[in-house]
Amino acid sequence: MRDARPTRRTGLRAALALAALMIAAAVAVVFVGGSSGSSSADPALPPPPRSALAPKNVPLGPTPAALWAPVLATTAARTGPAEPTVAAEVPARTPEGTTNIVLIVGQTERRAGKLWVEVRVPGTPDDVRGWMPRSALGGYTPVRTRLVVNRERLRATLLRDGRPVFRAAIGVGAPATPTPSGDFYIRNQLHKYRSPFYGPVAFGTTARSANASDWPAGGWVGIHGTDLPELIPGQVSAGCIRMTNRDILRLARSMRVGTPVTIR
Repeated sequence: MRDARPTRRTGLRAALALAALMIAAAVAVVFVGGSSGSSSADPALPPPPRSALAPKNVPLGPTPAALWAPVLATTAARTGPAEPTVAAEVPARTPEGTTNIVLIVGQTERRAGKLWVEVRVPGTPDDVRGWMPRSALGGYTPVRTRLVVNRERLRATLLRDGRPVFRAAIGVGAPATPTPSGDFYIRNQLHKYRSPFYGPVAFGTTARSANASDWPAGGWVGIHGTDLPELIPGQVSAGCIRMTNRDILRLARSMRVGTPVTIR
């Protein structure tokens, strides 16, 4: 009988130890399995963050119709980088009293310790090219519009990324005071000329009339409204381009400063 008691106790201890191991294993399964299930299946948890270094596909937009920059100080545009010959004097202010701008052709060159950029500036009979120090210009602004004026058909068409977005009948210069042909650009959008004669809004261009135009800032060509819409379309102005007030307001919503203008 004495020999049987240790054997019985040993068996009991072994049974208790086995039960303890089974309970511990079950608890481990609950904690490990439950945690794993919550991470992958719980809809309340946010997805793992995406790496900031992951590549992104950024679509490239269409090439802008032009780039323009404000003139910070009155500067001479040269025939070449650091060349002594002057192509045109470029004032800091327009004839209408706004900040002057130039169109950027795109080429740059470092010469004589300065960075030079090729630009389009007002000239005669149409815009001319010259080189200005980059330090004389402000930041670049892209535009995606281009205005085409057809004097024969008496129509103006605004293109955005090469597609027509605006068309209107226009009035152009009379035979004695013709609207000039050539390549120009929009220098400003003006409200200070708001009146029955000029309409609700006007644009100043770099085109210059061979004769005196009806533009209040001198012999430049403006684009503006009219108090005589019944004369449009026609050759009715002293060189400026006229539209009905409804059309000039439509144009003002779509055309920005710096827009190239082609007059045919």
